[in-house]
Amino acid sequence: MSIPTIITLAILIGAAFYVISIYNNLVKKRNTFKNAFAQIEVQLKRRHDLIPNLVETAKGYMKHEQETLEKVISARNAAANLLQDLAQHLTPDDVRKFSQAEQSLTGALGQLNVVMENYPDLKASQNMMQLSEELTSTENKVSRARQFYNDAVTDYNNFRQSFPPNVLANMFGHTQDIGLLEFADSAQIQQVPKVSF
Repeated sequence: MSIPTIITLAILIGAAFYVISIYNNLVKKRNTFKNAFAQIEVQLKRRHDLIPNLVETAKGYMKHEQETLEKVISARNAAANLLQDLAQHLTPDDVRKFSQAEQSLTGALGQLNVVMENYPDLKASQNMMQLSEELTSTENKVSRARQFYNDAVTDYNNFRQSFPPNVLANMFGHTQDIGLLEFADSAQIQQVPKVSF
């Protein structure tokens, strides 16, 4: 074999390895943000499981506040259903819808907290205090998981948009950026929901 042929083969082999590394990085980064979303899903499922217990505990004390309790459960069910659907399709539009549902749930929980202020016996209930503490802890975990997810999505999007991966990404099935999990009232949501007794 001649020297030019050897050089050409070496360049082609190097280019092939480079394309393979781009593909592998895209797959790795996609799997990282999917895993990050799965961690959010774990915490939100915990949150969604705690809410019915919180409402059931409050029901005995707040017989006249049925509408508020129903709003909390309705918002929780809508968010839980979207979470289940979102696990299958992680598109930017689905992430946006999910953010809105979680925002509604946070608003409904806020209304419940305001109503609970009017029931001193409920505020003193050991079950209610324990559930509230668990909910606060879960909210902190959700916040950390959401931050990790957004970091992983940003890393994926940055890699996918940079050159030369942006040329090859579409060929490898990475056709669109993934949306960050943001909320319209992000400054307000950064604060842990207050359940005071």
